Amino acid sequence: MKHILRLIVLASFLFSACSTPSGASDLPIAERPINVVTTTGMIADIVINIGGDRVQVQALMGPGIDPHLYKPTASDVTRLENADVVFYNGLHLEGRMVEVFEKMEASGKATHAVASEIDTNILQESPLYEGQFDPHIWFDVTLWKFAVEKVAKDLSALDPTSRDLYETNAQNYLAQLDELHTYVREQIATVPESSRVLVTAHDAFGYFGAQYGVEVRGLQGTSTAAEAGAADVQALAAFLAEREIKAIFVESSVPPATIEAVQKATQAQGWDVQIGGQLFSDAMGQAGTPEGTYIGMVKFNVDTVVKALR
Repeated sequence: MKHILRLIVLASFLFSACSTPSGASDLPIAERPINVVTTTGMIADIVINIGGDRVQVQALMGPGIDPHLYKPTASDVTRLENADVVFYNGLHLEGRMVEVFEKMEASGKATHAVASEIDTNILQESPLYEGQFDPHIWFDVTLWKFAVEKVAKDLSALDPTSRDLYETNAQNYLAQLDELHTYVREQIATVPESSRVLVTAHDAFGYFGAQYGVEVRGLQGTSTAAEAGAADVQALAAFLAEREIKAIFVESSVPPATIEAVQKATQAQGWDVQIGGQLFSDAMGQAGTPEGTYIGMVKFNVDTVVKALR
């Protein structure tokens, strides 16, 4: 907590001390690439698809990083200070970093939550925190399209001379997401309804389940900051044994020990559930791989789930 507060104070000082960040170019934005910083790789991927050659993008949280538990470093503050624009998820995905972003926005820095314009009536409210919502919107492709439109809108406002480029790129990318949405629906439909149960370490797939007709169970809640106890493990094991669920899944950004404990507890109850593979939940795969893009990550997850459950 003290570490976060120091960063908030530092960020507040940096963003109020000077009108032009020390590492930023003096050239007008229209005459140079836009320096963009994002929190997660999924948001960075949107910016790359919309901005093209007009943007240089840095994601603070790379492969395998859990945004719920992420602690920003002093170098992160420097990156944020030097950015022309910052995009983050919002909905408390980034935990206490939100306080830093709010300080930045108050100081005049272009800082945008990509989930900020989604109607809360279509979001899933947190069962633990009244008035808060599940932040894992990227697992419903139709919801992630709102984030794409938000990024295109904000880049156009920052750099109106390239508005046509951003709008064209956005429309092309949205068409790809429509195709992805259809792909996910078609693949899930190949799994018998009784087998459409997705069990993971934490409840990151609620929107996925609601949109694509999959029952979702997470050992932990929507945040990995919540801890699962022995009773939670036994209860989930009893559910798996009773329903004879074939497979459960580990996540790339969550240590596998909790799911392995569920597997052992289920086997102790007489049902041999398998680890169906690793899914990408709060972080994408390595850059340069298909899973290092949003579309590739979603397809990989769907293919892994379908193969294990079918």
